[in-house]
Amino acid sequence: MHPRAWLSVLSFPLVAAFSMPILRPQAPAPKPQSGAVAQDPLAGLSDIQDVLSLVQQNYVDRPDMEKVIGGGIQAVLERAHPFNSLLSQEELRSPEPGPADAGLKVIKRGGQGLYAQVIGVVPGGPGAQAGIQVGDVIRKVDGDSVGAMSAFELERRLKGLEGSTLTLFRFAAATNEQNKVVVTRKRLAARALELKSDAQGLRVVVPDLNPGRAQELQKLLMAQDRQKPLALDFRECFEGSPEEAQRAAALFIPGVAFGTLQEAGKPEQILKVPAGQPMGFGRVAIFQAPSTQGAAELVASALKKAGMAVVGERSLGLVVERARFPLRQGGAVELVHRRYVGAGGEKLDRQGVVPTSAVRGKDEVEHLNKLWEAALKPVVASVPESAKAA
Repeated sequence: MHPRAWLSVLSFPLVAAFSMPILRPQAPAPKPQSGAVAQDPLAGLSDIQDVLSLVQQNYVDRPDMEKVIGGGIQAVLERAHPFNSLLSQEELRSPEPGPADAGLKVIKRGGQGLYAQVIGVVPGGPGAQAGIQVGDVIRKVDGDSVGAMSAFELERRLKGLEGSTLTLFRFAAATNEQNKVVVTRKRLAARALELKSDAQGLRVVVPDLNPGRAQELQKLLMAQDRQKPLALDFRECFEGSPEEAQRAAALFIPGVAFGTLQEAGKPEQILKVPAGQPMGFGRVAIFQAPSTQGAAELVASALKKAGMAVVGERSLGLVVERARFPLRQGGAVELVHRRYVGAGGEKLDRQGVVPTSAVRGKDEVEHLNKLWEAALKPVVASVPESAKAA
């Protein structure tokens, strides 16, 4: 493919990510004088064409220009967000990898996405059985460097046929050891809500906020004593939809602010929790961890804004949605095109929800003591009268 054709694709992420400095090292620019004309942000595009021409004419071996340009575009996209991907025509035509999964969620990290960090592990899943934990670093997948993979390819590599194996070269965060780990993929069954009741209160482990989960949670809580403190355990909740998160929040704080949706090219949309009849639990707390991501962060932010306690560690800050946009030259790009601001003003695409009672480490007893201590405090913010009457 001719380089000029790719330049039209390069222009929008380059300008958005201000990536011209990575093309050729430069001395720090002097501070602009008063009245100086701002530099044209598109000026670097001529440099790109010069670099491509020099590579073609002077590189020792004849380079694959499609890979050179594609790698450059992918690097720029990842600088904007690690979930952005450039998809080739071959990738779009490739069949689905299979129904089985490694039970892991990862995100590319490092200056140029040189490695992947594990940010979610399905309890009892293949990854967990192989000893992989949240925080571990993956450098190679089946012998291939993660740095050369897009988020799209990396996610596909984790999937495959039932019983197929996946070899990961990982750095274990807990032990600082580097080793190869073999993961056997398997179909992951949907996890049910888990109710744990003791003398201190009720704790519901919420594994995800996929469609139907709010209704399942309501049915489970209907049979429980509303006078007991209730804890929603989101520590392993890293999947779900914002819509289901709204329905789950409506069980406790109907009719109040839920957050703000920011979508490319559209005005901000203020979101509200659907109106309805609250469950009636007067003492509620949220349990969260760095693996609390996405829809669960929206619920935690809304309940925290309503005065309920949040116990644990800061959530990851990964409430984003992707969309795929086809390219005229073939292939496509997957871009993060939606992000959310929490009810408390948290920019949930980067900073996460800060707990009201911070507890670190893995001491379950300490976590539970702090949790019930926070849950015993009455809710500070009351539900609006309009919501109660709904």
